[in-house]
Amino acid sequence: MRITRHGYSDLPRLLARMTGDEKHDVSATSTLDAIWVLYERVLRVGPDTVEDPDRDRFLLSKGHGPMAYYAVLAAMGFVEESVLDTFGRFDSVLGHHPDRTLVPGVEIGSGSLGHGLGLAVGTALGNRIAGRDARTVVLVGDAELDEGSNAEAIQYAGRAGLDRLMTVVVDNSSASQGWPGGIAARFAVEGWSTADVDGRDHDALHRAFTASTGGRPHAVVAHVESKES
Repeated sequence: MRITRHGYSDLPRLLARMTGDEKHDVSATSTLDAIWVLYERVLRVGPDTVEDPDRDRFLLSKGHGPMAYYAVLAAMGFVEESVLDTFGRFDSVLGHHPDRTLVPGVEIGSGSLGHGLGLAVGTALGNRIAGRDARTVVLVGDAELDEGSNAEAIQYAGRAGLDRLMTVVVDNSSASQGWPGGIAARFAVEGWSTADVDGRDHDALHRAFTASTGGRPHAVVAHVESKES
C-alpha cells in the first residue's frame, strides 16, 4: 500500500488525531520543529531504508512525549496516517512511549529519561567499528541532562572523537539543576562542537545540524519557550 507523504503544514492536523495523553502535549510540541527539520532536510533514512545498515539513526531519548515523532513519521510515510487515531490504545503500535519493535523507523524503546544519549554513543561507536558513515542523532530534553548517565556519555563521546554523533538538546528551561555557563558549555568542555539556535527557526536548525564539527561530536541546543515543558 502506498502511503501519502505530507508537509509541515499538515503536522497540526496529524497531531490532533492523537488524544488521551494531553498532559504531554506541550512536551511533544517543543520537539516538533527539530524533528521535522531532521527528517525533512538532514537524515538519510526513509520508509524504504529502515533496515539498511548504512542508514542514519535517529534516537528519541525524550520518549515520554512521542506525538510529534509519530506525526513526523506519518508525514514522511513511515506509518499510515490512520494509525494515529489508535494512539495509546491497548491494541495500537503507537504507545505512550515509542517501541522499536512495533513502529517502522523507531530505533529505540524510550521514555525512561536519561538512557538515549548513552545508547546513541554505543550506536555511533558500533557504526564506526563497522566502517559505516552513518550519522547518529539523539534528541534529549534539557531536564534529562540532570541524569548522571548523560555526564558519562558526554565525556566518553568527546574523548573517543565520535564525529558522526549529534545530540539535539531541546531546552525549554525545565531542568531543575541547570548548567553553569549554559548547556552548550557542558558539551564544549568535553571536546564537542556546539551551537545554540532558536528551536523554531527551521533554517537556523538546518545550519546548526549540518555545520562543520572539526572531527568532533556535535551538540545543538534548540531553545524554545519555557512554558513548553
